[in-house]
Amino acid sequence: MKKLMLPFMSFSPDIDERAREDESAEQLVARLSELKAQASIKKYQKGIVIGSDQVALFDGEILGKPHNKENAVKQLSLFSNNRVTFLTGLTVFDIQSGKTLTNVVPFHVYFRKLTQMQINNYCDAEAPYNCAGSFKSEGLGICLFDKLEGEDPNTLIGLPLIQLTKMLLEFGVDVLAEQSSQ
Repeated sequence: MKKLMLPFMSFSPDIDERAREDESAEQLVARLSELKAQASIKKYQKGIVIGSDQVALFDGEILGKPHNKENAVKQLSLFSNNRVTFLTGLTVFDIQSGKTLTNVVPFHVYFRKLTQMQINNYCDAEAPYNCAGSFKSEGLGICLFDKLEGEDPNTLIGLPLIQLTKMLLEFGVDVLAEQSSQ
């Protein structure tokens, strides 16, 4: 959000993020981003709210955060020489009107062939244990990839800004026009 140079506040929505039975990854991130945005009505009376949620998919399976080095090494070993898809649910919600827009933005990461030494060194250097996919693309994680494919590289960090600016326009928020009023 800082990249957009707009004033904002953040809060923890405290929602249950578990998938429902027979819920696709796309449905999951869309539902969770909406719940996160709509949780704002417990704290605020007005405002435009952004909710976001992201999952990593590999071989059709949703991957969680690794939480420790052993799991991160397992994930990155699986990803070696393969593609991982990230799906980000993005919701913009107007508290006063109830207007809600939700999109799911895909992004593909192609991993290069990695050795166990490279994976271990990466994990020791960056400890990406609280990151979906076991990497930080804004850091050393970039060394793990052959190529990135998608509309917006910001998606990997969790917030697809290109799509967000388009959605904000539908709520009357023109990010560039807002720059003149600050």
